[in-house]
Parts: sequence; structure tokens; C-alpha cells
Amino acid sequence: MVLSHVWGLLAYPEKEWKTIRKESCTIGKCYCTHVLLLAAIPPIAGYIGTTQVGWQVVSREVHKLTPESGLWIAGLSYLTILVAVFTIGKLIHWMGQTYGAKQPLSQCIALAAYTATPLYLSGIMLLYPLLWLNLLLGLPVLAYTVYLLYTGVPIMMGIPRERGFLFSTAVLAVGLVTLVAVLAATVILWDIGAGPVFAG
Repeated sequence: MVLSHVWGLLAYPEKEWKTIRKESCTIGKCYCTHVLLLAAIPPIAGYIGTTQVGWQVVSREVHKLTPESGLWIAGLSYLTILVAVFTIGKLIHWMGQTYGAKQPLSQCIALAAYTATPLYLSGIMLLYPLLWLNLLLGLPVLAYTVYLLYTGVPIMMGIPRERGFLFSTAVLAVGLVTLVAVLAATVILWDIGAGPVFAG
């Protein structure tokens, strides 16, 4: 069922991780029933927020992106999320050997995909791109995402909780490195002329 695990991951994560593990979801099914839909929330909300609502930095002047620029950035953001989920899943699969977790690649990608659920949902905040508000609301979401990771790794990877803690920490580090790489790529793209175009 499409998006069937969203509520469970938010309300009773440990039980839901066990259900997800039993399903043995394929990569295609995981993407089609979860990632493709939820990963669209941040880019769509971001597009509306940056082109229709706008934001203020210091002055009272409202800054907005042109619809074309907003669409280009939203499309790249969506593609980046899809690639990041696969990449982190692949790295989880690769690191699994170190921690004695020999799970199929599809299980590792499912772990990456479902762990990011709160982040996908929090993308709705981008409808109103106010930096301090987004940070204030985003920090608890980020904390719950980390909690989901630490809860999900031992269950999905079939390893003891103590080893799962170390594995989760390694996955968290990989996620942070991936984020830094995406930010660096964004700066490079903006520098070569693929940056935002402001309206007016």
C-alpha cells in the first residue's frame, strides 16, 4: 500500500521497522510506494515558497525567484534526494560487512528511504521560507530522524543493539558527508551560472 508506513514510523517506530523488514521490499517498490511521493514534498513546497511567498533577509524587501529558476532548482533538488537515498543505501550495504550485517541492497535502501520520512514531511515548512522558523521546527525533526536511524539499523540489519549503535553512528557520519558534498556541488553550480534568478 502506498505510504503505508508513514504513520507507524512516527507513532510506534520499533514495531513499524519490524513490519518493514518482514516485507522485504524491492528497490523499485520502495521508491514507487514511498520515496518518489514523499521526496516531492520539499521541492514542491520550496518552489511555491520561493516563487510565490518569498523571503526577507535583513531589510523589509521580499525576495522571490522567477518561476523558471524555481522550477530548475526544485527539479535538481528532487533528483538530488532520489540519488542521495540510493547512495546512502549503497553505502549502508557496503559498511554492513564490517558490522556483520549481510543484508540485500534492497533492505539497505529501504532503511535509508524510511529513515528520511520525517525530513520529507518537514519539507512542507518551505511553503513559508522564514529561516529562523524553519530552523526552529527543523531541529526536532532532525533529532527524530536520527532516533529513527538508531532504532531501525539493528532491526533492519539483523544485528545486536550494541553493534547497531556503532553502525548507526557510522551511517550518520556518511549522511553528514553526503550533505556536505551536496552543498559543495550546489556552490559550484551557482558559481558557474546555474544559480537562482531573482524576480523583479
